[in-house]
Amino acid sequence: MKRLAAITAVAVISTASACGGAGGSAGSDVYTTIDGAKQIDATAPINPFNPQGNTFLGYDAMSLAWPKNDPVDPNRFYPGIAATWTVTPDQGEVVVRLQPAARWSDGKPVTSEDVRTSIGLAYTQGGTAYAVDPKAAGSAADVQVLDAKTVKVTQGANKSNLFLRNVLSTVVVPAHVFGGLLPADFWATLKAARGSGPAAEKAKTAITGLAQKVISFAPAKDVSAGPFVLERVNPGEALLVRNKYFYANQNVAPERVKVLNYTGNQQIWNYLISGKLDSAPFTAVPTDVLNRIRQTQGNEVRKGFSPVAVSMAFNQTHKPYDNVHVRRALAYLIDRSQVTKVASPEAGTPAETTTGIHAKSAKSWLGDGLGDLDAYQVNPAKAAQELKAAGMTQQGGKWAMPDGSPWQVEIHVPASFSDWVSAAKAITSQLNDHGIDASVITAADYTLYLDELSSGRYDIGFWLMALGPSPYNIFQRIYGSANGWQLLAGQLTRVPPGTQGNWMGGPETLDGVNPGTLTGRLNAVSPEEQRRIVGMLAKVTNQELPVIQLYDYVNTQFVSTTRYTGWPSADSDVLRLPAGVWMQLGMIKKGGR
Repeated sequence: MKRLAAITAVAVISTASACGGAGGSAGSDVYTTIDGAKQIDATAPINPFNPQGNTFLGYDAMSLAWPKNDPVDPNRFYPGIAATWTVTPDQGEVVVRLQPAARWSDGKPVTSEDVRTSIGLAYTQGGTAYAVDPKAAGSAADVQVLDAKTVKVTQGANKSNLFLRNVLSTVVVPAHVFGGLLPADFWATLKAARGSGPAAEKAKTAITGLAQKVISFAPAKDVSAGPFVLERVNPGEALLVRNKYFYANQNVAPERVKVLNYTGNQQIWNYLISGKLDSAPFTAVPTDVLNRIRQTQGNEVRKGFSPVAVSMAFNQTHKPYDNVHVRRALAYLIDRSQVTKVASPEAGTPAETTTGIHAKSAKSWLGDGLGDLDAYQVNPAKAAQELKAAGMTQQGGKWAMPDGSPWQVEIHVPASFSDWVSAAKAITSQLNDHGIDASVITAADYTLYLDELSSGRYDIGFWLMALGPSPYNIFQRIYGSANGWQLLAGQLTRVPPGTQGNWMGGPETLDGVNPGTLTGRLNAVSPEEQRRIVGMLAKVTNQELPVIQLYDYVNTQFVSTTRYTGWPSADSDVLRLPAGVWMQLGMIKKGGR
């Protein structure tokens, strides 16, 4: 997620010296790109379980299936290693059928045992469908090999609507390479871990204790089931070559893929300006740089839906932000269009209002109900009324706290997110124009920022939200652990403000509604009930404003038509997938135009 906001490099690094001729020339069979998920660490192992591992999703690392970018349905997928799948209505049971012709790059067939081994390894990492605790929502209760190409995964008693999505997102590794990481008694230990008492706790510890062993495992070479296999990697680039055994080789145009390293967005901009890249995923970019990128022959922009939004979030344990009238007043004073124009003109659209949902998804979820919500259009007169209702006073043209003490609004953002810094500066300028003493304070890096935000040190901070398409994930950003609601072992609990990461500190109920409980229910209820709950949560979010939604991101991709054609169109549901998946689907063709 870190590159959803611009990461400014310390210095602009010359692309010529960084990769010397890494880009393909006209007629070349080398497809050149960058990995938007990570920078290259040449010392990292060839291991998809390692966060810096030298595998590249969609090129050599393969999931069972690839998620479509549907604004409201998280369970729509393109085939990957899985050719087809069936699921029961309650998602209690998923049966996956593998590609009949799928083979590893060493010629061995991809089998159900590879999938079972991959799931076992995923259990050591925990989370999603493979949480060791059987009470965790959406955890798998059983993995059964039905035949050499068919696997059945059964969900536990605590159902989740994301079970199918989490199962199909499983990255598959070869059992003949990774299988030795699992002890011979692993599945018996996992079964014991699903019980209770000391024996179960010992079994859980044994499984999670394998995590570091799995992460650090370094295979001697890449064994891939994808369209490419890693041939070599150095600090500047990784080179992948065709896997002659890939099951859909007829769809894949390039013979080789070169993944260039980068140290920040400015280096990616330089790659694009100099024509080095055939494609590049989302990169926050100012208008003047975008114009330079477009001037390079062949470069084009593809824009589509990105289920992420930026908000200004309040710590309601700090006065005066515990008062809804203050939060509403700030909403009436912030010109979201101007903020977006300054901060993210090419990769953002002004939020129509605050719902907690990206505007495109909100139209689908709320329909006509969207028009019933307060748009919080700029209105200084209403803002003044709200401030007076909160007991705030004016002294010498400046708004002050109810007790007459100075009111100083401090907005915190990470220094490395240039669009957030620009947005915060635009907001403070607007607030100062209306008699509110406001300033921006930057944290040195994003990790420090999140630590200080979580510890409750900030009055106001920027917060990524609306992380769709799952409605549970959307509202969990506002009514989850950051606001005191914690879902552990299938039980929803509420911790007091200022403890265990509850930095938003909002009340447990809002307008007679417990938003944390409603959010938790989104994980398991029917689509009809989801729609009803989403409507309630959007309404209470709009009225109570635990956050002010500023702008919704636009997925801005870059492609070059000088060497390849067949690019996804604007708003295509594949735009959020790696270009390696585009190749698997037969979209990318040789020959520029």
